[in-house]
Amino acid sequence: NLMKGAMLTANAVTTVSPTYAAQLHDPAYACGLEQVVQLIDYKFSGVLNGLDMESFDPAHDASLPQTYDPDHMEGKAVCKRELQRQLGLAQEPDTPLTAIVSRLVGHKGMDLVCQGLGGIMATGCQLVVLGQGEPQFEDTFRWAQSRWPGRVSAQITYSDNLSRRVYGAADLFLMPSRSEPCGLSQLIAMRYGAVPIVRETGGLKDTVHAYEAWNGQGNGFTFANYSSADMLHVIREAVYLYKDYPDAFARLRDRAMAQDFSWNRSAGDYLRIYGAVTGLSW
Repeated sequence: NLMKGAMLTANAVTTVSPTYAAQLHDPAYACGLEQVVQLIDYKFSGVLNGLDMESFDPAHDASLPQTYDPDHMEGKAVCKRELQRQLGLAQEPDTPLTAIVSRLVGHKGMDLVCQGLGGIMATGCQLVVLGQGEPQFEDTFRWAQSRWPGRVSAQITYSDNLSRRVYGAADLFLMPSRSEPCGLSQLIAMRYGAVPIVRETGGLKDTVHAYEAWNGQGNGFTFANYSSADMLHVIREAVYLYKDYPDAFARLRDRAMAQDFSWNRSAGDYLRIYGAVTGLSW
C-alpha cells in the first residue's frame, strides 16, 4: 500500500482541512487506514485548501453579465435576472435563487436533495442544479424541472462558464455532502455572495459557520445530522431570513464575501510545517 508507506515514512503528513484530519481517525472515513492514522498522529495535520482569488473574483469575472463587489452589489441582481432568463426561470427578483453546482453523486448528498425536493420547493425558492453524475440523480433533477416549470432548472452538464454565472446569480448555495475533505464550491459561493447551506463535515465545518440571529455572527447555514429533515430545516431558515429580513440577510452575505480563503493564509500554515521539519525559520 503506497499510501501507507508514504504516511509511515514521511516527516510530516497533511490533509486538506483540520476537521477531515480528525475524521480520518474514524473507520468510516479512513478506508482501512485508521490504525495507520493513529500511528502517525504526532506528525499529522490538516491545512485548508486555498482559492485562486484572482480567477474567482466577481469584480473582474468576464463570465458574468455584469461584475460586482461587496460595495456595489447592483451587478449581482443583473446576474440573477439574466440567469433566470437564460434558464427559463420565472423573472422574480425577490424570489431566493438556490443553487447546486456539484457532481451528482451520493457522497455529495444528492440523495438528501432528492428526498427533500418537495420541501425545498414548498419554501417558495427557485432551484438551479448544474452537474453530471449518477443516472438516478440526473433523472430526478430532470423530472423536477418538468414538475416545477419556471422554478427548477436542471443543467445536466459540465461548464465552467455557466458555473460562474450560477455562482454570480445565486442567493443561496446548497452543499449537503456526506463527506467533504475540504470543498472549494462553498468558498467560491461565498466569494460571489451566495450564502452557503452545508452539512457540518470536513472542510465545510471549518469554513462555514452557522448564522446566529441573536448576535449577527456566522457566514452561512449549517446542519450536523445526515438527514433530509435537518437539511430542510436550515433551508427554511435561510429562505425566511432572505424574504422577511433582507437587511440581516445582506449583512450575512457581506460577512460571507469578506472571508479570506486565499492561499496566503494556507501557505503560512504549510511554511510552519516545513519549518518544523527542517528546523529552519519560515
